[in-house]
Amino acid sequence: MKSEIQHVTHGFEPVFDRASRILILGSMPSQMSRQMGFYYGNPRNRFWQVLCTLLREPLPDSIDIESKKEMLLRRHIALWDVIQSCDIRGSADSEIKNVVPTALGEVLGCNIKAVFANGKKAAAVYEKYQKNHIGMEIITLPSTSPANAACSLQKLIDEWRVILKYI
Repeated sequence: MKSEIQHVTHGFEPVFDRASRILILGSMPSQMSRQMGFYYGNPRNRFWQVLCTLLREPLPDSIDIESKKEMLLRRHIALWDVIQSCDIRGSADSEIKNVVPTALGEVLGCNIKAVFANGKKAAAVYEKYQKNHIGMEIITLPSTSPANAACSLQKLIDEWRVILKYI
């Protein structure tokens, strides 16, 4: 049985400071992430594993939000999503409808040199709603979501390595 379509609102703030050099954008937090109150809360999502491997950082405990924020800021990485609210069934990007985009101006008004999308949906929403008035290109990276199971961890690491040029 399919879950019902729900209207959801992004429930937490972006992670950034004046020293942030790159911005990584997801689409909308998954149900698990919304329950946890932070980005990439599904233990099967490979975001933290990929990022920590590239940065040669220890993998933070899955519930240690403050350690994750501290690592991102120390490494000059801003993290947010392109969708402020939408209608969605479950957590699948393919089920997102009626998008209200986030206002990225505050984050991009810092020292951001490059914007990256964690997956095609985040890139498409950025291109449709935000690129024209922001004026920055977005670099699309393969999604770290468990729904992108065809992409191996090593391929994700190899593709995501491009972020190191900017931080």
